[in-house]
Amino acid sequence: MFAAFLTSAYVPFSIAFVVMIGIGLIEAVGLGLGEVGVDADLGLDGHHGAGGVLDWLGLGAGLPILIWLTALLGCFTIVGVAVQQASTALLGGPLHALVAASIALVVGGFINVFAARGLARIMPGYESTIISQDDLMRQRGTILEGVAKRGQPARAKIVDQHGQAHYVMVEPHHDTDVIAQGETALLVRKAGGIFYVLPDASTALRPI
Repeated sequence: MFAAFLTSAYVPFSIAFVVMIGIGLIEAVGLGLGEVGVDADLGLDGHHGAGGVLDWLGLGAGLPILIWLTALLGCFTIVGVAVQQASTALLGGPLHALVAASIALVVGGFINVFAARGLARIMPGYESTIISQDDLMRQRGTILEGVAKRGQPARAKIVDQHGQAHYVMVEPHHDTDVIAQGETALLVRKAGGIFYVLPDASTALRPI
């Protein structure tokens, strides 16, 4: 049985199996480190046609993309092997690899819709730790390089509620403020790619 995976008729399914194992190892390593830094922003908000396709594929179930892909590869491999085994039993030999792969992709993709929905129900709630730059407002950052003056931004580091570091360019909110390297400041507004900040020394004294 295992020797069959080395033949040309089983090549698509052998590759899919190896990729599935690789993704599983990546997920395991990520969980071991306490943080999985892979997420997908499909950029399809407001495109109802595309969203409907994603729902049909099982991606609308809230399942992380790598887990969905692992399930798809698993379904593809299982269906492909079953097709080749059935062909060997009924026809005396396996189908051509491309024919078998086409059948496995269609049938496996259909089965994966239900598999993805089932996994989404039994898995713990998935929460992304990816945030947008707008979510950094009201966070404090530390000036890393240079001196922040009005018209002269400096690089700052902000650590969000998930413990992830973000690096942004900041300028003082008030014209007269100067924030030196190593000092902290509160992000109060954003314009373009620049955040405007109040130095911690004066945050409690000045209105925004």
